[in-house]
Amino acid sequence: MDLPVVDLAPYLRSAAGDAAPAGEEELRALCATVSASLRDTGALLVMDPRCSAADNDRFLDVVERYFARSADAKRLQERPHLHYQVGVTPEGVEVPRSLIDKNMQEKIRSMPVEFQPATPKGPDPKWRYMWRVGPRPANTRFKELNSEPVIPEGLPEWKETMDSWGSKMISAIQVVAEIAAIGFGLSKDAFTSLMKEGPHLLAPTGSDLQRHGSEGTVFAGFHYDLNFLTIHGRSRFPGLNIWLRNGKKMEVKVPVGCLLIQSGKQLEWLTGGECLAGMHEVVVTKRTLDAIALAKEQNRSLWRVSSTLFAHIASDAILKPLGHFAETPDAHSYPPICAGDYVEQELSVINLKGKDGV
Repeated sequence: MDLPVVDLAPYLRSAAGDAAPAGEEELRALCATVSASLRDTGALLVMDPRCSAADNDRFLDVVERYFARSADAKRLQERPHLHYQVGVTPEGVEVPRSLIDKNMQEKIRSMPVEFQPATPKGPDPKWRYMWRVGPRPANTRFKELNSEPVIPEGLPEWKETMDSWGSKMISAIQVVAEIAAIGFGLSKDAFTSLMKEGPHLLAPTGSDLQRHGSEGTVFAGFHYDLNFLTIHGRSRFPGLNIWLRNGKKMEVKVPVGCLLIQSGKQLEWLTGGECLAGMHEVVVTKRTLDAIALAKEQNRSLWRVSSTLFAHIASDAILKPLGHFAETPDAHSYPPICAGDYVEQELSVINLKGKDGV
């Protein structure tokens, strides 16, 4: 099964007042496709004319150069006291939820063997860089989730590249959030109004395929994302597996010029469980090995960089099922909670925030 590829251009034209009246049927179909895909698969592929493959490549080039630095040089950007929500997270810090969550382990055991995720040996052997995107609130209870960015020295193009690619991906997410809201029968701004001044993070991972390039290596153990929606540009090395709502495992192939969107836990909350947070992992597969061999031939970087952005609900906003989702059978499982409190609970579980809150 392939994920649907949704072209956002007709919606963008309509929003700009350029669409012909005959396009209304096309827009309704677009909204239905996006909401159904988030509900049934937890993922979809989009094309946004504002986010080009060249933009993605420029971003990957800069981030590859950063991750190629020595571990000691990279650790200068480490900020554990801010829950690793800005700057670099070294390899071996983040613990995959599937290693510690007993309910998740039970769920994995109940899966057919061919759909079970790879078993991590310990903490993820990937690096990650957290870069805040967009304005932050002047007043918030959650200072650590809304900290100033960390800029590595010696890469003069870093800030402009990260801000540019990050803002383009946020723009794509906002359009998808509007389209999904309409498809779900909510007001157009039901989600985007809650995203305003959220702690959005451009969060590329760096996995060293020179050191960890053997088949079966788990870079990101089976997990869901704690945020609202996650968006990825295309990586130069495959390896992302996702699980559909029916329990089937699927290797994701992102076509050139496309972006991958995945549903996160905050979307699950706002829809009362109608959309479940998409489960996924990143593993070295046979296709990854082929890409490694080609990169060696072409003398290219062997760092697998994911072009990932986590879009969040604002830290001080309340998460609860919206509109008619408050009447769903599972709505009671999603009691009102401040988004920042929810995020801090989740960060604590995966070892990015101390258990005692420091």
